[in-house]
Amino acid sequence: MLSEFREVQVRPGVESDLGALTDLYNHYVRETPITFDTAVFTPQERRPWLLSHPEDGPHRLMVATEPESGTILGYATSSAFRPKPAYATSVEVTVYLAPQATGRGVGTRLYSALFESLAGQHLHRAYAGIAQPNEASVRLHERLGFRHIGTYREVGYKFGRYWDVAWYEKEL
Repeated sequence: MLSEFREVQVRPGVESDLGALTDLYNHYVRETPITFDTAVFTPQERRPWLLSHPEDGPHRLMVATEPESGTILGYATSSAFRPKPAYATSVEVTVYLAPQATGRGVGTRLYSALFESLAGQHLHRAYAGIAQPNEASVRLHERLGFRHIGTYREVGYKFGRYWDVAWYEKEL
């Protein structure tokens, strides 16, 4: 099955991806603590999120697809880290993969394309929050040069328990 993902195509996300991206995200809302959202979204509710990631500027959306079918395998984003102006040179990044695409290098391809697309932007740091435990995500981020800078203990409550979030930083 690994070979079927070798020819993954990565491109900027477009509005016609909205339904599939919403479905993918909703999987994580319903089934995992990876996102702290607790209610699923409709594509219309998710549209402002998609529109906040244009093809240029520091806030991007990259989508990985299977070339023959066009099936979305995952996405990576860079978003505002905090709303205050002094944070403008920092971004928060995230990656979400379809369950069948995990462990096959798709996350690495997405992040690599995202960081390449951000080259030349006036950015200084990227930050990623990883709900714990999530060893696969920790390995991915460390492999791409992120370093652990701290952990918020029991910061999120979902599925009847508290979750820690480990924060990682990468110089851009």
